[in-house]
Amino acid sequence: MNLLPNPAPLASKLRNTLVRYHSIGDGEWREAKKTRDATVWRKPSEEFSGYLYKAQGVVEDVTNRVVDHICPGPYRLDWDSLMTSMDVMETFEENCCVMRYTTAGQLWNIIAPREFVDFSYTTSYEDGLLTCGISLDYGEVRPNFVRGFNHPCGWFCVPLKDCPSQSLLTGYIQTELRGMLPESAVDTAMSSTLANFYSDLKKALKT
Repeated sequence: MNLLPNPAPLASKLRNTLVRYHSIGDGEWREAKKTRDATVWRKPSEEFSGYLYKAQGVVEDVTNRVVDHICPGPYRLDWDSLMTSMDVMETFEENCCVMRYTTAGQLWNIIAPREFVDFSYTTSYEDGLLTCGISLDYGEVRPNFVRGFNHPCGWFCVPLKDCPSQSLLTGYIQTELRGMLPESAVDTAMSSTLANFYSDLKKALKT
């Protein structure tokens, strides 16, 4: 089992990486999917051979409550249809932990269930919050799962300037699912999953 990294420098590097993604110009993104709730774009990842996805949509709730639903914690399993289990393995501070979670099979199980172990960090960003993560090679891989790997990922959530009771939620996701998978299947699954994330989250916030 690999040792856990020092959380402070990892958190700082992760935040800086996500802020850099957030400054990428619109012209570098190609639209992948658009729904009533969100738009998803993609561009080649700098981290691996797949794509970095950007998703954005307006969520009708205050920033803190939105992020409470996204962060590792009791809310997430209740509403996120892709996530099937989640355990916090280590807690460094209130806003910093290591979690292990599993995801359901996708595309008629062409993509089998996956397991991830992620370092998760939540911090302030402008008038809102950033919650971000990166996978670690840590802990034993459980049977019946392929261990996937999240390269730097995160969600920026800031209040709308003209309507603070609503939030602009922007996500950056680059997941290496691993295993022998056709790229087209991964692209379809990622785009759909991100769009569904917004519709599931919006329903959860209304309850």
